[in-house]
Amino acid sequence: MSRPEEHRVEHQVVHTLKTPAPARRLYELVARAELWPAVFEPAVHVRILERDRGMERFQIWASVAGQVKTWTSRRTLDPDALRVTFRQERTQPPIASMGGSWEFREDGGGTEIVLTHDFAAVDEAALPGLRAALDANSEKELAALARLAEQQFPLEELLFTFEDTLQVPSGDDAYAFIERSDLWPERLPHVGKVTLTEEAADTGSPGVQDMTMETVTADGSTHTTRSIRLCFPGESIVYKQLVPPALLSGHSGAWLFDNNEKDTVTARHTVAIDPTRVEEVLGEGKTVADARAYLRAALGANSRATLNHAAAAAAAAAAAARPAP
Repeated sequence: MSRPEEHRVEHQVVHTLKTPAPARRLYELVARAELWPAVFEPAVHVRILERDRGMERFQIWASVAGQVKTWTSRRTLDPDALRVTFRQERTQPPIASMGGSWEFREDGGGTEIVLTHDFAAVDEAALPGLRAALDANSEKELAALARLAEQQFPLEELLFTFEDTLQVPSGDDAYAFIERSDLWPERLPHVGKVTLTEEAADTGSPGVQDMTMETVTADGSTHTTRSIRLCFPGESIVYKQLVPPALLSGHSGAWLFDNNEKDTVTARHTVAIDPTRVEEVLGEGKTVADARAYLRAALGANSRATLNHAAAAAAAAAAAARPAP
């Protein structure tokens, strides 16, 4: 008897965009999948599973039609042909199969980006919704890719990562402190308000949190951010800012817990600067270098404050657990 999937119809869609950005620069952004959460609006988190000589496997979490979905993909990278091909190894319904390619074709001083998907649905009735989600995400990805690559600055000046690490009495207690962000207004002086909703985690899957946070700055003003957080118990909490501050086109981050030899927590940020907003936000004459320094100081200070309070909470929990003399 034939299996049902043998009768599934493969569909193909092609999305293109012409941009004055150099083809090599565009290719490099697509090739560095670990940076996607700060580049592409739908991408929440990418975990590299394997990488060797032009082959790569990763698991990605992304927002699809308002829900966080995850899948595992295998990619082949060809820097000479400026082509990346991909195939999902583990999909989620309603997708039965998915693959495709990125191609960067030099075109009269610019580049034509060609993003191709071939796919099949578990249920043909789900096809319109699947195609609509694919169209929406592809258009967002193409636009974001071109917008960043067209800037007249080296990519490493606009898109960069930094981190701070602190040793704590207990990584587990520190994890509990950072996971319970709904309690931060009571625990952190720079947090005014947090609204948190959470989806129960399936076995082997992270919990998904939708967090809106009001932060109080040193001058007493406030700004509100919204993030999606993925909570991997005892290991990491990663997040993607859905609406980054005006100075940024993208911002993702992580709290990383190392409980091997010494209990440490690392706060990591990956940011993409929007150079067109630098003078508007920081003042006339300010540069991308000024924006880098400002972001490193401001985001780092908030993270270090959270780390210090998490360490203090972990110390208090350890002291409370010790038997009385």
